Amino acid sequence: MATVSLGPGTARRDVLTRRIRLLVAATITYNAIEAVVAITAGTMASSTALIGFGLDSVIEVSSAAAVAWQFSAREHAVREAREATTLRIIALSFFALAAYVGVDAVRTLTGTGEADRSLPGIAIAALSLAVMPFLSAAQRAAGRELGSASAVADSRQTLLCTYLSGVLLTGLVLNAALGWSWADPVAALAIAVVAVKEGRDAWRGKGCCAPSSADFGTGPASAPADLRTVVTPPAGEADTPRAASACTCCG
Repeated sequence: MATVSLGPGTARRDVLTRRIRLLVAATITYNAIEAVVAITAGTMASSTALIGFGLDSVIEVSSAAAVAWQFSAREHAVREAREATTLRIIALSFFALAAYVGVDAVRTLTGTGEADRSLPGIAIAALSLAVMPFLSAAQRAAGRELGSASAVADSRQTLLCTYLSGVLLTGLVLNAALGWSWADPVAALAIAVVAVKEGRDAWRGKGCCAPSSADFGTGPASAPADLRTVVTPPAGEADTPRAASACTCCG
């Protein structure tokens, strides 16, 4: 009979929850500024990619706000109950972004619009490329340790912003330096494709988690012999065995 650790204890979960709240607040603040700059600069330059990047920032704000709502609950059970709703909000946000950016990029490629150069756009893309990896990595680490698929999904959305920043920066620089106006809508289409993939993953709950022993039940009738486990609590907690969380994060 195998024995597995329950995961972080109550005190550690509280620390991780507070950390996620702080990271979410930082993400919301930065993305709000990023959205205003990107959408304003994109509108002035008629840049589909830049506007799409700004809208992605708006979506990141809504995603982070959903995670903040989830983690505003004091009880761990309530936070877990809100997880599915949070993941749905994140997924729908991705799909909305992909639809808008994809349609507008095709419109631009067919000759109904052409992007101008945008130095403010280049600046905000470069800044995001430097800032976002740190926010994403910190939230992903905390979310995985806590076993929260929604926190990890939100960190992946923040990481997506890093990739989008690189794609956007490439398109804007090519347009500014070489006059390749087609680079902007092509960059926008790349943003749309990635957004669809991330939306599907969030909808399916693929933030980071795989089924644990709790998903197979704890009784002998519901669990295969090689999957039945006795879960032992962390040191310092009660010795009574408990069911493991249904979300066992990978990596």
